[in-house]
Amino acid sequence: MARMLLSETAPELHRGFLQIDAAIRRGPLEATVRELVKLRASQLNGCVFCVDMHSTQALRQGERQDRLHQLPVWEESELFDERERAALAYTEAVTRRRPVDDGLWDALCRHFPDEAERGHLIAQVSLINALNLYSVPLRMRPPRP
Repeated sequence: MARMLLSETAPELHRGFLQIDAAIRRGPLEATVRELVKLRASQLNGCVFCVDMHSTQALRQGERQDRLHQLPVWEESELFDERERAALAYTEAVTRRRPVDDGLWDALCRHFPDEAERGHLIAQVSLINALNLYSVPLRMRPPRP
């Protein structure tokens, strides 16, 4: 059981997170990339609640099971295209609190030339990390079957 539910203890703040998420979903960033970066950041942050939720959501949106299995080793996998790789590389750097060097930024810009779409990707990575940063210490868990 979770230590605390932010939706109950700070509902206005929780709604704020949900509103940002809704704005990102309405934006130009494709659902596949959104779910991949949410899932990968959640894996890196050790957020079982978010890993469960985003892998389930990705499957519902048509993501292939083999790609989800290979996501932890995406750099070695041949199942991800260059655009997804750029998004995942950015996600890993930000999530691991590593510098986004010029080479990484240039690759991101090349594969996400539309600044609005790139902005939504940056916001998505920031938001999932924020959500993980409260879900992990609160010990949020997925529902049991």
